[in-house]
Amino acid sequence: MYSIEMKNVSKEFKVLNRHEGLKGSLKDLFSRDYKIIRAVDNINMNIEQGEIVGYLGPNGAGKSTTIKMMTGVLEPTSGEILVGGNVPYKNRTKNAQEIGVVFGQRSQLWWALPLIESFKILKDIYGVSDEDYNNMLTLYQSLVDIEPLLHKPVRQMSLGQRTLSDILAAFLHNPKIVFLDEPTIGLDVSMKAKIRTLIHALNKEKNTTVILTTHDMGDVDALCQRIVIIDKGKMLYDNDTMHLKNFFGSYRTLKIRIDGNLKQQTEKIKFALPDFSISADEEWISILIDEEKAKVMEVLNQLQSSYEIRDMQLEEISTEDVIKKIYEEGVE
Repeated sequence: MYSIEMKNVSKEFKVLNRHEGLKGSLKDLFSRDYKIIRAVDNINMNIEQGEIVGYLGPNGAGKSTTIKMMTGVLEPTSGEILVGGNVPYKNRTKNAQEIGVVFGQRSQLWWALPLIESFKILKDIYGVSDEDYNNMLTLYQSLVDIEPLLHKPVRQMSLGQRTLSDILAAFLHNPKIVFLDEPTIGLDVSMKAKIRTLIHALNKEKNTTVILTTHDMGDVDALCQRIVIIDKGKMLYDNDTMHLKNFFGSYRTLKIRIDGNLKQQTEKIKFALPDFSISADEEWISILIDEEKAKVMEVLNQLQSSYEIRDMQLEEISTEDVIKKIYEEGVE
């Protein structure tokens, strides 16, 4: 049995074509000039119990709309959707009992109460037995040092501590499926690693299905064996991450360091190599090369004729660069 089944699922919204100015606002009150926006367009997807799936796409791609349909907040315009065997929008109460949700930085914890009190309230809301509740707290203590947080009011926690606590709260009633929307946004490297380890451990221990939406490719590399990419409501890719990298196996990233103003030099290189994807960080200029179209040494020789290169590196294409290319160009 699949944990999540989606068959030809679409979601449309009717949006008013608004007019400018005061007269336009008055006109809008009585206007019937609407346009149809298809936020999700004919998505088909089956997710096995226990999978961690990265659900990716640029802003406005339709990720949140899909998640809201899975959680029962929205009803699809057409198509069929089953979550844990339930039709989520028809069985919202039953569906809510079997899922956990963490949406970005919107906490489900009680702001003024110590964490342990929030856990006790959630225990009663979900009808968790004393035995299961104590077993979960014991598991949490073995995975992360939760004891210092249990008696600390949520309002006094750092962002990382609050995110960690929200994830623990989402798993507390042992749901079949947990939806994590940008769980590591705004966190430092140490806390990101801690949260990724926690999610992975809870997934393995409880065989919980995890649907992860994120723009942080570190989350994808650390947690996801399978990724689904959508853009403009349409599914572009659904397969494992290794297959994705093999699909772009001919790509390499040439990284160089040269003298002079980094921003100015980057702009000059973009002008000299208009057919390449070029970016810069604090000290390196990165050039993405498709070796089926141009050899790395050819590009390097061209650059050396105009610039004094102080250092260079050659890297395999990263997951982040692959995702970026799919956003820009799609997958044929």
